[in-house]
Amino acid sequence: MNKILIINGHPDAEPFCMALAGAYIRSALDKNAEVRAIDIRDLHFNPNLKIGYEKGSESEPDLFAAWEKVKWAEHLVWVHPVCQGGLPALTKGFIDRVFLPGFALRYRENSVWWNKLLKEKTAHILTAFHQPGLYYWLVFRRPCLNQLKQTTLQYCGIRPFGFTQAGTVSSRLRYKKQNLS
Repeated sequence: MNKILIINGHPDAEPFCMALAGAYIRSALDKNAEVRAIDIRDLHFNPNLKIGYEKGSESEPDLFAAWEKVKWAEHLVWVHPVCQGGLPALTKGFIDRVFLPGFALRYRENSVWWNKLLKEKTAHILTAFHQPGLYYWLVFRRPCLNQLKQTTLQYCGIRPFGFTQAGTVSSRLRYKKQNLS
């Protein structure tokens, strides 16, 4: 793994996920890897796939640049918080707009099967959330990990080999409690 792409899916520049991404980058650089990064929050694109995959849609320049980085990388490192049990909305929109049929996979005509176009890549997923990891696994069965690993990465041929979770990350330092009543 000499070419590593860090994909930071946190919508904010300040939280714990930035520290996770930074630590991974420093470690990779210490091992003489080439490292590039995508901070999804800094990209200019519409995360809504308005007309679906069938009709296609015009991709913004930032999405083409992101796709070039994905193609370049041998190893993708996904860093994101778990929001409401799943991926942050912006990260999900990024996946919908970048990991497209024709780029990441190709459907076979008159078949339920598809060709996985990213078979030579591996991945590591780093997540942060506000509950103990064991609880998230036992009670909820890790839906966020399952979604990214199985229905995105493996679907495109990427062999996820690592998962690191940072549970019980406190948000009390950054957010004031809001009265929703």
